[in-house]
Amino acid sequence: MIAPGATVGIVGGGQLGRMLAIAAAQLGYRTHIFDPHEAPCAADVAAAHTRAAFDDLKALEAFGAAVAVATYEFENLPVEPLRVLGDMLRPGAKSLAIAQDRGDEKSFIEGTGARVAPWRAVAGFADVEAAVAELGLPIVLKTRRYGYDGKGQAWIRAFLEAEAAWNGIGCEPAIAEAGIAFDSEFSVIVARSADGAHAFWDSPENFHEGGILRRSTVPAGKTVLAQVEEARAAASAIADALGHVGVLTVEFFASADGPVVNEIAPRVHNSGHWTIEGAETSQFEQHIRAICGLPFGSTALTARRVTMDNLIGADVDDWPRLIAEPGAHLHLYGKGESRPGRKMGHVTRLELY
Repeated sequence: MIAPGATVGIVGGGQLGRMLAIAAAQLGYRTHIFDPHEAPCAADVAAAHTRAAFDDLKALEAFGAAVAVATYEFENLPVEPLRVLGDMLRPGAKSLAIAQDRGDEKSFIEGTGARVAPWRAVAGFADVEAAVAELGLPIVLKTRRYGYDGKGQAWIRAFLEAEAAWNGIGCEPAIAEAGIAFDSEFSVIVARSADGAHAFWDSPENFHEGGILRRSTVPAGKTVLAQVEEARAAASAIADALGHVGVLTVEFFASADGPVVNEIAPRVHNSGHWTIEGAETSQFEQHIRAICGLPFGSTALTARRVTMDNLIGADVDDWPRLIAEPGAHLHLYGKGESRPGRKMGHVTRLELY
């Protein structure tokens, strides 16, 4: 157990790191941000900031010497340099490596017994054509690495679109995934401790626009609720197989055949932001508890219904109205300039019992 007063290192200085640092401070921990940017928004609420490249071994070694435990707030990081942090990195490098390659991720998930959409690895255009023939249409091409919020993806709904889709993802190594019919999208957010204990929150039903999460709502609809038990079992199997310590998010499609895993995120997640006000223990606090070896807090709901809306791009300009709205909990990330598609904050609304 790492007692309050120690320093928690966070690799990455975005909004997830910011909210982790706030949660850590609430429990009495200091935080140290490792990020190459001059003024990452997480550094605004942290005790220290190391500005260095994510593959700077000397800087990582010094960072490791300055913290009691380290974690990461996003998965597009170079894995090998982070191994210098050894066992103090929680979750471990395995979770990071699996989650940042869609091909490895699909294979790994299938190996745990969880359900995924039919897929094929793609290395060239001939593979795209073969995938169309094998999987049928529609299919979606997804680059194996560095894709998020809909980036690095292209749909093929007619054979004549195949070449344009391949060019659209930069002709990079990818997976081709069959389009599946589904009723809803939802997440299972699970915290796992070093001794293998699990804690779940209610699963939010998620609504996307342009590949970016727009809204999460708890409780989810009947279709999702009927599949949550099976989805939790799948998420637990994935977390256990990874030896994951901390919060893990598994995104699902609610299909006629049951829950289908879309992807995993080895970290706190946008669809769990509602837990800050909507649960007795937020995903951020629970992650800090897990990596520091503290007992889990209750994940019970604090309201009858919880809705979280992302503030994307110019949405943030509406902050004067939102901050004056009774019952609205506004979170601004301090990112400065808003841009289309950039997550600038979120607002959570509670319907009390």
